[in-house]
Amino acid sequence: MRPETEVTCDCGRVALQLEGQPIISTECHCTSCREAGEYLQSLSATAAPLLNDQGATQLVLYRKDRVRCERGADALREYRLSADAKTRRVVATCCNSAMFLDFTPGHWLSLYGQRWPLATLPPVEMRTMTRDRCEGVALPGDVPNAETHSFRFFVKLIGAWAAMGFRTPEITFVNGALDA
Repeated sequence: MRPETEVTCDCGRVALQLEGQPIISTECHCTSCREAGEYLQSLSATAAPLLNDQGATQLVLYRKDRVRCERGADALREYRLSADAKTRRVVATCCNSAMFLDFTPGHWLSLYGQRWPLATLPPVEMRTMTRDRCEGVALPGDVPNAETHSFRFFVKLIGAWAAMGFRTPEITFVNGALDA
């Protein structure tokens, strides 16, 4: 049996069950993550911030077939930066906690690092999209700092997809758009 991890919104009403190990844990510096992060952070003064001091978002990627909603699906709503965006950010409206990012044509979910208790949060393995980082931000050399999405990043994603039989499950437990 694969190990399971439960991640919850800040108030605990919404819980996601994650099976097995993540595909990869990253820190994204792209403009879209920063723009969405700033907006989602503005929804609540009490929800955990999405952006770190460098303006980056920590994301822990899991196969879609290894994520299920245990409780609180009725509170999950999506936010898109534009009407035709293929990426949606999903928020637990009970406490305005950002839960995950779903690139809808993809086979993975990018769960926000803030959903884990700090002691169990998978460490960052690489930074991506660093060419978009905030002006004046100097990145440490503790992990690879890829200007875009690196070859290693894609190898990890394709390896996970192959292990899934090249399926792309749909996440059906999100209940409409965020009314903000």
